[in-house]
Amino acid sequence: MRNNIIILLLSLCSCWPLGAVGRDSLQFSLLTCAPGELVYELFGHTAIRCRNFTKGTDLVYNYGMFDFDTPNFVMRFVRGETDYMLGVVPFEYFEREYAFRGSAVKEQVLALEEYETHWLDTLLRDNYLPENRVYRYNYFYDNCTSRARDQIEMALNGDVMYPPGVKGATFRAWVHQYTKNHPWTDFGISLCLGAEADRPISSRLQMFLPDNLRQAMNHATVHGVGEIPVRKLVKSETEILPSMKDGVEESGAFPLTPMQTALVLLALVVLCSWWEWKHCRVWWGVDVLLFLVQGLAGCLIAFLFFFSVHPTVGSNYLLIIFNPLPLIGLPWMINRIRKGKKCLYDVGNATILTLFIAFLPLIPQKISLVVVPLALNLLIRSVLHLAVARKKALQG
Repeated sequence: MRNNIIILLLSLCSCWPLGAVGRDSLQFSLLTCAPGELVYELFGHTAIRCRNFTKGTDLVYNYGMFDFDTPNFVMRFVRGETDYMLGVVPFEYFEREYAFRGSAVKEQVLALEEYETHWLDTLLRDNYLPENRVYRYNYFYDNCTSRARDQIEMALNGDVMYPPGVKGATFRAWVHQYTKNHPWTDFGISLCLGAEADRPISSRLQMFLPDNLRQAMNHATVHGVGEIPVRKLVKSETEILPSMKDGVEESGAFPLTPMQTALVLLALVVLCSWWEWKHCRVWWGVDVLLFLVQGLAGCLIAFLFFFSVHPTVGSNYLLIIFNPLPLIGLPWMINRIRKGKKCLYDVGNATILTLFIAFLPLIPQKISLVVVPLALNLLIRSVLHLAVARKKALQG
Protein backbone atom coordinates (compact mmCIF):
# COMPACT_ATOMS: atom_id res chain seq x y z
CA MET A 1 0.00 0.00 0.00
CA ARG A 2 1.15 3.49 -0.78
CA ASN A 3 1.69 6.04 1.94
CA ASN A 4 -1.63 7.86 1.47
CA ILE A 5 -0.75 10.63 3.92
CA ILE A 6 2.36 11.57 1.97
CA ILE A 7 0.48 11.37 -1.32
CA LEU A 8 -2.27 13.58 0.08
CA LEU A 9 0.22 16.19 1.26
CA LEU A 10 1.95 16.18 -2.10
CA SER A 11 -1.41 16.48 -3.83
CA LEU A 12 -2.32 19.53 -1.72
CA CYS A 13 1.05 21.12 -2.36
CA SER A 14 0.66 20.65 -6.10
CA CYS A 15 -2.54 22.70 -5.99
CA TRP A 16 -0.69 25.83 -4.94
CA PRO A 17 0.50 28.20 -7.68
CA LEU A 18 3.92 27.35 -9.01
CA GLY A 19 5.43 30.58 -7.82
CA ALA A 20 4.14 30.05 -4.29
CA VAL A 21 5.93 26.77 -3.73
CA GLY A 22 8.79 27.28 -6.17
CA ARG A 23 8.20 23.98 -7.95
CA ASP A 24 10.30 23.02 -10.94
CA SER A 25 8.82 21.69 -14.17
CA LEU A 26 10.02 18.08 -14.40
CA GLN A 27 9.67 15.23 -16.86
CA PHE A 28 10.76 11.67 -16.15
CA SER A 29 11.33 8.92 -18.67
CA LEU A 30 12.66 5.38 -18.71
CA LEU A 31 15.73 4.71 -20.87
CA THR A 32 16.27 1.21 -22.25
CA CYS A 33 19.64 0.47 -23.83
CA ALA A 34 20.25 -2.36 -26.29
CA PRO A 35 22.83 -5.08 -25.49
CA GLY A 36 26.53 -4.48 -26.02
CA GLU A 37 29.49 -6.78 -26.67
CA LEU A 38 31.00 -7.26 -23.19
CA VAL A 39 29.64 -9.91 -20.83
CA TYR A 40 28.06 -7.38 -18.48
CA GLU A 41 26.51 -5.55 -21.46
CA LEU A 42 24.88 -8.58 -23.10
CA PHE A 43 21.48 -8.05 -21.50
CA GLY A 44 21.09 -4.33 -22.04
CA HIS A 45 20.58 -1.62 -19.44
CA THR A 46 17.92 0.56 -17.84
CA ALA A 47 18.15 4.08 -16.40
CA ILE A 48 15.85 6.95 -15.46
CA ARG A 49 16.08 10.32 -17.18
CA CYS A 50 15.02 13.51 -15.38
CA ARG A 51 14.60 16.72 -17.37
CA ASN A 52 14.21 19.90 -15.33
CA PHE A 53 12.84 22.52 -17.72
CA THR A 54 12.91 25.24 -15.05
CA LYS A 55 16.61 24.87 -14.26
CA GLY A 56 17.62 23.63 -17.69
CA THR A 57 19.20 20.40 -16.40
CA ASP A 58 19.01 16.94 -17.99
CA LEU A 59 20.24 14.12 -15.76
CA VAL A 60 20.30 10.31 -15.87
CA TYR A 61 19.92 8.22 -12.71
CA ASN A 62 21.83 5.00 -13.28
CA TYR A 63 21.63 2.09 -10.80
CA GLY A 64 24.20 0.09 -12.76
CA MET A 65 27.43 1.68 -11.54
CA PHE A 66 30.19 -0.53 -10.08
CA ASP A 67 33.91 -0.34 -9.47
CA PHE A 68 36.29 -3.01 -10.80
CA ASP A 69 38.95 -1.68 -8.42
CA THR A 70 36.95 -2.70 -5.37
CA PRO A 71 39.12 -5.06 -3.26
CA ASN A 72 38.42 -8.72 -4.06
CA PHE A 73 35.89 -7.69 -6.73
CA VAL A 74 35.99 -11.01 -8.63
CA MET A 75 35.72 -13.13 -5.48
CA ARG A 76 32.85 -10.99 -4.17
CA PHE A 77 31.11 -11.26 -7.53
CA VAL A 78 31.37 -15.07 -7.51
CA ARG A 79 30.08 -15.18 -3.94
CA GLY A 80 27.14 -12.94 -4.87
CA GLU A 81 28.32 -10.08 -2.68
CA THR A 82 28.75 -7.45 -5.39
CA ASP A 83 27.84 -3.90 -4.44
CA TYR A 84 26.44 -1.63 -7.13
CA MET A 85 25.56 2.02 -6.68
CA LEU A 86 23.33 4.75 -8.03
CA GLY A 87 25.18 7.24 -10.18
CA VAL A 88 23.96 10.52 -11.69
CA VAL A 89 25.41 11.86 -14.94
CA PRO A 90 24.35 14.49 -17.48
CA PHE A 91 22.26 12.96 -20.25
CA GLU A 92 24.74 14.07 -22.91
CA TYR A 93 27.47 11.91 -21.32
CA PHE A 94 25.13 8.93 -21.09
CA GLU A 95 24.03 9.39 -24.70
CA ARG A 96 27.61 9.74 -25.90
CA GLU A 97 28.64 6.47 -24.24
CA TYR A 98 25.94 4.42 -25.96
CA ALA A 99 26.46 6.22 -29.27
CA PHE A 100 30.12 5.17 -29.07
CA ARG A 101 29.05 1.54 -28.46
CA GLY A 102 26.60 1.72 -31.35
CA SER A 103 23.75 0.51 -29.12
CA ALA A 104 20.18 1.70 -29.61
CA VAL A 105 18.49 3.62 -26.79
CA LYS A 106 14.72 3.92 -26.45
CA GLU A 107 12.99 6.48 -24.26
CA GLN A 108 9.55 6.10 -22.66
CA VAL A 109 8.15 9.34 -21.30
CA LEU A 110 6.16 8.58 -18.14
CA ALA A 111 2.61 9.90 -17.76
CA LEU A 112 2.98 11.17 -14.19
CA GLU A 113 0.87 13.66 -12.28
CA GLU A 114 2.71 16.73 -11.01
CA TYR A 115 2.85 15.53 -7.40
CA GLU A 116 4.04 12.08 -8.59
CA THR A 117 6.80 13.72 -10.60
CA HIS A 118 8.06 15.66 -7.59
CA TRP A 119 7.75 12.64 -5.32
CA LEU A 120 9.86 10.57 -7.76
CA ASP A 121 12.39 13.39 -7.79
CA THR A 122 12.49 13.26 -3.98
CA LEU A 123 12.91 9.48 -3.95
CA LEU A 124 15.79 9.54 -6.44
CA ARG A 125 17.55 12.37 -4.63
CA ASP A 126 17.21 10.44 -1.37
CA ASN A 127 18.58 7.31 -3.06
CA TYR A 128 21.60 9.30 -4.22
CA LEU A 129 22.61 10.32 -0.71
CA PRO A 130 26.02 8.78 0.15
CA GLU A 131 24.50 6.56 2.83
CA ASN A 132 21.81 5.22 0.42
CA ARG A 133 23.37 5.00 -3.03
CA VAL A 134 25.16 1.63 -2.57
CA TYR A 135 23.10 -1.57 -2.67
CA ARG A 136 23.71 -5.32 -2.76
CA TYR A 137 23.28 -6.29 -6.42
CA ASN A 138 21.59 -9.49 -7.53
CA TYR A 139 21.29 -10.09 -11.26
CA PHE A 140 17.89 -11.80 -11.17
CA TYR A 141 16.17 -10.24 -8.17
CA ASP A 142 17.64 -6.79 -7.51
CA ASN A 143 19.42 -5.13 -10.40
CA CYS A 144 19.57 -1.80 -12.21
CA THR A 145 16.32 -2.54 -14.05
CA SER A 146 14.22 -3.66 -11.08
CA ARG A 147 15.51 -0.73 -9.01
CA ALA A 148 14.36 1.78 -11.62
CA ARG A 149 10.93 0.09 -11.83
CA ASP A 150 10.51 0.05 -8.06
CA GLN A 151 11.28 3.75 -7.66
CA ILE A 152 8.74 4.65 -10.33
CA GLU A 153 6.09 2.47 -8.68
CA MET A 154 6.69 4.04 -5.26
CA ALA A 155 6.03 7.49 -6.67
CA LEU A 156 2.63 6.57 -8.13
CA ASN A 157 -0.71 7.32 -6.47
CA GLY A 158 -2.12 3.90 -7.27
CA ASP A 159 -1.16 0.40 -8.26
CA VAL A 160 0.43 -0.59 -11.56
CA MET A 161 -1.13 -3.40 -13.58
CA TYR A 162 1.26 -5.05 -16.03
CA PRO A 163 0.42 -7.42 -18.89
CA PRO A 164 1.07 -11.13 -18.28
CA GLY A 165 4.58 -12.34 -19.05
CA VAL A 166 5.61 -15.34 -21.09
CA LYS A 167 3.92 -18.40 -19.62
CA GLY A 168 6.34 -20.99 -18.27
CA ALA A 169 9.40 -18.79 -18.83
CA THR A 170 12.45 -19.41 -16.65
CA PHE A 171 15.57 -17.45 -15.76
CA ARG A 172 17.69 -19.87 -17.78
CA ALA A 173 15.47 -19.57 -20.87
CA TRP A 174 15.60 -15.77 -20.77
CA VAL A 175 19.35 -15.73 -20.28
CA HIS A 176 19.77 -18.09 -23.24
CA GLN A 177 17.84 -15.67 -25.45
CA TYR A 178 20.59 -13.10 -24.93
CA THR A 179 23.63 -15.41 -24.95
CA LYS A 180 22.75 -17.76 -27.81
CA ASN A 181 25.07 -15.82 -30.16
CA HIS A 182 27.85 -16.13 -27.58
CA PRO A 183 28.18 -19.93 -27.22
CA TRP A 184 31.06 -20.00 -24.75
CA THR A 185 29.44 -17.42 -22.49
CA ASP A 186 26.17 -19.31 -22.75
CA PHE A 187 27.87 -22.59 -21.85
CA GLY A 188 29.71 -21.06 -18.90
CA ILE A 189 26.54 -19.54 -17.45
CA SER A 190 24.63 -22.77 -18.05
CA LEU A 191 27.22 -24.72 -16.04
CA CYS A 192 26.86 -22.36 -13.08
CA LEU A 193 23.06 -22.13 -12.92
CA GLY A 194 21.25 -24.76 -10.89
CA ALA A 195 17.78 -26.27 -10.91
CA GLU A 196 16.20 -23.15 -9.43
CA ALA A 197 16.93 -21.31 -12.68
CA ASP A 198 14.57 -23.75 -14.45
CA ARG A 199 11.51 -23.00 -12.34
CA PRO A 200 8.78 -20.91 -14.02
CA ILE A 201 8.93 -17.27 -12.91
CA SER A 202 6.22 -14.63 -12.60
CA SER A 203 5.75 -11.79 -15.05
CA ARG A 204 7.23 -9.43 -12.46
CA LEU A 205 10.42 -11.47 -12.12
CA GLN A 206 10.72 -11.55 -15.91
CA MET A 207 11.26 -7.78 -15.71
CA PHE A 208 14.85 -8.37 -14.57
CA LEU A 209 15.67 -7.84 -18.25
CA PRO A 210 15.59 -4.24 -19.52
CA ASP A 211 13.64 -4.95 -22.70
CA ASN A 212 11.08 -7.04 -20.81
CA LEU A 213 10.46 -4.08 -18.50
CA ARG A 214 10.22 -1.72 -21.48
CA GLN A 215 7.57 -3.85 -23.15
CA ALA A 216 5.66 -4.30 -19.88
CA MET A 217 5.70 -0.54 -19.25
CA ASN A 218 4.25 0.12 -22.71
CA HIS A 219 1.12 -1.82 -21.75
CA ALA A 220 1.03 -0.93 -18.04
CA THR A 221 -1.88 0.98 -16.51
CA VAL A 222 -2.10 2.87 -13.22
CA HIS A 223 -5.20 2.19 -11.13
CA GLY A 224 -5.70 5.09 -8.73
CA VAL A 225 -7.45 5.16 -5.39
CA GLY A 226 -11.21 5.83 -5.31
CA GLU A 227 -12.65 7.57 -8.35
CA ILE A 228 -9.30 8.42 -9.93
CA PRO A 229 -9.52 7.15 -13.53
CA VAL A 230 -7.27 4.40 -14.89
CA ARG A 231 -4.44 5.76 -17.06
CA LYS A 232 -1.53 4.46 -19.08
CA LEU A 233 1.84 4.65 -17.40
CA VAL A 234 3.76 5.55 -20.57
CA LYS A 235 2.85 8.68 -22.49
CA SER A 236 5.06 8.08 -25.53
CA GLU A 237 8.04 6.06 -26.74
CA THR A 238 10.78 7.15 -29.11
CA GLU A 239 14.14 5.82 -30.24
CA ILE A 240 16.61 8.53 -29.31
CA LEU A 241 19.64 6.55 -30.51
CA PRO A 242 19.50 4.12 -33.44
CA SER A 243 21.50 0.92 -33.49
CA MET A 244 24.72 1.19 -35.44
CA LYS A 245 25.25 -2.57 -35.83
CA ASP A 246 23.25 -5.47 -37.21
CA GLY A 247 23.68 -7.70 -34.16
CA VAL A 248 25.90 -8.51 -31.21
CA GLU A 249 28.33 -11.27 -32.10
CA GLU A 250 31.05 -12.81 -29.98
CA SER A 251 34.39 -11.41 -31.02
CA GLY A 252 37.82 -12.93 -30.47
CA ALA A 253 36.33 -16.19 -29.23
CA PHE A 254 37.55 -19.73 -29.84
CA PRO A 255 36.63 -20.69 -33.44
CA LEU A 256 34.74 -23.83 -32.38
CA THR A 257 31.56 -23.88 -30.32
CA PRO A 258 31.55 -25.78 -27.00
CA MET A 259 29.66 -28.69 -28.61
CA GLN A 260 32.07 -28.86 -31.56
CA THR A 261 35.03 -28.76 -29.19
CA ALA A 262 33.54 -31.49 -26.98
CA LEU A 263 32.87 -33.74 -30.01
CA VAL A 264 36.37 -33.25 -31.41
CA LEU A 265 37.79 -34.05 -27.99
CA LEU A 266 35.56 -37.13 -27.76
CA ALA A 267 36.77 -38.40 -31.14
CA LEU A 268 40.40 -37.93 -30.09
CA VAL A 269 39.82 -39.68 -26.77
CA VAL A 270 38.08 -42.60 -28.48
CA LEU A 271 40.93 -43.05 -30.99
CA CYS A 272 43.59 -42.65 -28.34
CA SER A 273 41.88 -45.06 -25.94
CA TRP A 274 41.38 -47.67 -28.68
CA TRP A 275 45.12 -47.56 -29.50
CA GLU A 276 46.01 -47.80 -25.80
CA TRP A 277 43.72 -50.79 -25.24
CA LYS A 278 45.06 -52.55 -28.33
CA HIS A 279 48.67 -52.09 -27.19
CA CYS A 280 47.86 -52.69 -23.53
CA ARG A 281 49.25 -49.42 -22.25
CA VAL A 282 47.90 -46.13 -20.92
CA TRP A 283 49.06 -42.63 -21.73
CA TRP A 284 48.41 -41.22 -18.31
CA GLY A 285 49.22 -37.68 -19.48
CA VAL A 286 45.81 -37.69 -21.21
CA ASP A 287 44.19 -38.53 -17.88
CA VAL A 288 46.07 -35.77 -16.07
CA LEU A 289 44.68 -33.24 -18.55
CA LEU A 290 41.07 -34.49 -18.53
CA PHE A 291 40.66 -35.18 -14.83
CA LEU A 292 42.51 -32.01 -13.85
CA VAL A 293 40.06 -29.94 -15.90
CA GLN A 294 37.16 -31.91 -14.40
CA GLY A 295 38.42 -31.20 -10.89
CA LEU A 296 39.04 -27.50 -11.51
CA ALA A 297 35.57 -27.06 -13.03
CA GLY A 298 34.23 -28.96 -10.04
CA CYS A 299 35.95 -26.54 -7.65
CA LEU A 300 34.05 -23.63 -9.19
CA ILE A 301 30.70 -25.42 -9.17
CA ALA A 302 31.26 -26.68 -5.61
CA PHE A 303 32.23 -23.19 -4.43
CA LEU A 304 29.06 -21.72 -5.94
CA PHE A 305 26.99 -24.57 -4.53
CA PHE A 306 28.24 -24.32 -0.94
CA PHE A 307 29.46 -20.75 -0.48
CA SER A 308 27.79 -18.39 -2.95
CA VAL A 309 24.68 -16.46 -1.92
CA HIS A 310 23.44 -16.33 -5.51
CA PRO A 311 19.96 -17.89 -5.19
CA THR A 312 20.10 -19.88 -8.44
CA VAL A 313 23.43 -21.71 -8.06
CA GLY A 314 22.86 -23.71 -4.87
CA SER A 315 20.87 -26.48 -6.54
CA ASN A 316 23.24 -27.55 -9.31
CA TYR A 317 23.05 -31.28 -10.12
CA LEU A 318 26.26 -31.01 -12.15
CA LEU A 319 28.05 -31.27 -8.83
CA ILE A 320 27.53 -35.04 -9.19
CA ILE A 321 30.13 -35.29 -11.95
CA PHE A 322 31.97 -31.94 -11.69
CA ASN A 323 33.43 -31.73 -8.20
CA PRO A 324 36.90 -31.45 -6.62
CA LEU A 325 37.24 -35.22 -5.97
CA PRO A 326 39.30 -35.89 -9.16
CA LEU A 327 42.01 -33.60 -7.79
CA ILE A 328 42.22 -35.87 -4.74
CA GLY A 329 41.93 -39.17 -6.62
CA LEU A 330 44.18 -38.26 -9.57
CA PRO A 331 47.57 -39.06 -7.93
CA TRP A 332 46.26 -42.41 -6.67
CA MET A 333 44.81 -43.16 -10.11
CA ILE A 334 48.06 -42.35 -11.92
CA ASN A 335 50.04 -44.45 -9.46
CA ARG A 336 47.78 -47.48 -10.05
CA ILE A 337 47.89 -46.94 -13.84
CA ARG A 338 51.70 -46.93 -13.86
CA LYS A 339 51.71 -50.16 -11.89
CA GLY A 340 49.14 -51.69 -14.24
CA LYS A 341 46.72 -52.37 -11.40
CA LYS A 342 42.99 -51.88 -10.98
CA CYS A 343 41.97 -48.59 -9.32
CA LEU A 344 38.84 -48.42 -7.16
CA TYR A 345 38.51 -44.73 -8.03
CA ASP A 346 37.94 -45.73 -11.66
CA VAL A 347 35.23 -48.18 -10.58
CA GLY A 348 33.39 -45.50 -8.64
CA ASN A 349 33.88 -42.86 -11.31
CA ALA A 350 32.64 -45.14 -14.12
CA THR A 351 29.58 -46.11 -12.07
CA ILE A 352 28.62 -42.53 -11.26
CA LEU A 353 29.15 -41.30 -14.83
CA THR A 354 27.12 -44.19 -16.27
CA LEU A 355 24.23 -43.53 -13.90
CA PHE A 356 24.37 -39.78 -14.55
CA ILE A 357 24.21 -40.20 -18.34
CA ALA A 358 21.50 -42.87 -18.12
CA PHE A 359 19.25 -40.83 -15.83
CA LEU A 360 20.02 -37.42 -17.34
CA PRO A 361 16.45 -36.95 -18.71
CA LEU A 362 15.06 -37.43 -15.19
CA ILE A 363 17.22 -34.77 -13.53
CA PRO A 364 15.05 -31.70 -12.69
CA GLN A 365 17.51 -29.32 -14.25
CA LYS A 366 18.07 -28.28 -17.85
CA ILE A 367 21.64 -29.42 -18.46
CA SER A 368 23.55 -28.43 -21.57
CA LEU A 369 23.98 -31.28 -24.05
CA VAL A 370 27.67 -30.36 -24.22
CA VAL A 371 28.00 -32.11 -20.86
CA VAL A 372 27.20 -35.50 -22.45
CA PRO A 373 30.35 -35.85 -24.63
CA LEU A 374 32.42 -34.37 -21.80
CA ALA A 375 31.09 -37.01 -19.41
CA LEU A 376 31.68 -39.72 -22.02
CA ASN A 377 35.34 -38.68 -22.24
CA LEU A 378 35.77 -39.25 -18.52
CA LEU A 379 33.78 -42.50 -18.61
CA ILE A 380 35.86 -43.89 -21.50
CA ARG A 381 39.10 -43.15 -19.66
CA SER A 382 37.99 -44.89 -16.45
CA VAL A 383 36.72 -47.91 -18.41
CA LEU A 384 40.01 -48.01 -20.35
CA HIS A 385 42.02 -48.11 -17.13
CA LEU A 386 39.99 -51.06 -15.85
CA ALA A 387 40.15 -52.86 -19.22
CA VAL A 388 43.92 -52.47 -19.54
CA ALA A 389 44.47 -53.58 -15.93
CA ARG A 390 42.33 -56.69 -16.56
CA LYS A 391 44.13 -57.42 -19.83
CA LYS A 392 47.51 -57.21 -18.12
CA ALA A 393 46.30 -59.47 -15.32
CA LEU A 394 45.15 -62.09 -17.85
CA GLN A 395 48.46 -61.89 -19.72
CA GLY A 396 50.13 -62.66 -16.44
